[in-house]
Amino acid sequence: MNLYVRFQNVLLEIICLLYILLFVYAAVSKVLDFENFQIQIGQSPLLSAFAGPVSFGIPISELVLAFLLLLPRYKKFALYGCFLLMVMFTTYIIIITNFSSFVPCSCGGILEQMSWDEHLLFNLVFVFFVIIALSLLSKSKFVFGYLLIHLVTGSSIVIVLFILSEDIMQHRNNFVRRYPDQVFKINDADLGFNSYYFSGNSTDKLYLGNYTAPLLLTAVDSSLKTKSEIVVGIDNLKLPFRSLEVRVFSDNFYLVDGTIPYIFKGKTGRWKAITLPIKSNPFSIPVLMDSTSLAYRTHAPNGESLLGHTTLGTTGFTYLNPKLLQKQIDGIFDSDGTLLYDHGTKKIIYLYRYRNQFIVADSKLKLIYRGKTIDTISKAQIQVAFNQARAEKKLSAPPLTVNRSGFAHNGLLFVHSGLIGKFEDATLWKQTSVIDIYDVKTNTYLESFYVYDIEGKKMRRFYVTDSSFYALIGTHLVRYSLSTAIKKRFSKN
Repeated sequence: MNLYVRFQNVLLEIICLLYILLFVYAAVSKVLDFENFQIQIGQSPLLSAFAGPVSFGIPISELVLAFLLLLPRYKKFALYGCFLLMVMFTTYIIIITNFSSFVPCSCGGILEQMSWDEHLLFNLVFVFFVIIALSLLSKSKFVFGYLLIHLVTGSSIVIVLFILSEDIMQHRNNFVRRYPDQVFKINDADLGFNSYYFSGNSTDKLYLGNYTAPLLLTAVDSSLKTKSEIVVGIDNLKLPFRSLEVRVFSDNFYLVDGTIPYIFKGKTGRWKAITLPIKSNPFSIPVLMDSTSLAYRTHAPNGESLLGHTTLGTTGFTYLNPKLLQKQIDGIFDSDGTLLYDHGTKKIIYLYRYRNQFIVADSKLKLIYRGKTIDTISKAQIQVAFNQARAEKKLSAPPLTVNRSGFAHNGLLFVHSGLIGKFEDATLWKQTSVIDIYDVKTNTYLESFYVYDIEGKKMRRFYVTDSSFYALIGTHLVRYSLSTAIKKRFSKN
């Protein structure tokens, strides 16, 4: 009998020692590489919204339980804590491998080298160990009842965290990004110049305009290997152009210069455009909604910005909505942004440049809702000075750019962000541009991906199609393949 009791005591001590070694090793590994551990927790689909407290709580809990296991008086309490923690770890693995496409590991040390199936088996073995230890240590017949309570409690905590984290990340994000899928480079072409911009696309071609040669259009095939130059003709070259740009839409192309009240329209293939007058004040950032309608930004008599739309031709009409853009400081710089139109959903989107907000409206400029990007800057961080001699306002200090630019396609909003998020690698941030993706229909943040610099140059502009993401980086035109998950999102909208 004494031999059996001694065997039980030795087995109990071995199990406690294994847990001490496991938790001390795992906790120390996390602490020594804490920044990376916190980044991994921040990328977790289950814990993103709680990355701060969880990243501190896990190693502290592991070290505290390891210490308590050394004290005979608290050994039983510590073993129940070990069981609860292992149940939570195991539930985490089950959820992340069955209900998420993104499965980062955040264990630390050699445990990070395990596959998820191996990790699950490892956890189950240690759960079995602690059940044996508590059975040996506890004389109460209710030990399995207590274990069941801890099992339900641990599982429930992780499930609740998962549900809350998903809701917070999508609707009340505290600036934590997710990078579940990355775009993959397919083609790269050096154009030789950095003055190109995206003009549009057709079934098999991508069109590029050139600021230094306004009437020259470049057509590029999807492989980026075949290029053809197109000289665009217009019927009036005597107008005082300042910023003429080409837009290709469907079977038509357009030339737009917001400083004059004209649009030039022609057929692709013929590339000769005729003048169409429009009823509008000088405007900027024009977007074609269809073959006869144009949305744009203009200015009210007091100089403040507002949005409008017009139809082309002498019989067209113009409508201005002074209530869409909201003034915070001066009504000019604080409301600066990017005007977009989603041809798939027929929605106008205005993305503010200096604050974490965007506007979604229908094609008649009727407000649908006001959304927020995941950045935390809700008020424009700008300083405006008034030059009395010239009677003009100017920025007196460099502004804090929140949203550099955007693109809307088939219900998704792609935003080139200007700010680094929480739990992100600062070195990687300096070498990349970050694109955040939002579902406009549900007003939710989905995910983000990196676009890497080329030759020290960052992405200037980007363009999205059903299957590809194009970027202009320095003098390079790069084509990336979108992930399957993003493509499926297009099909749902």
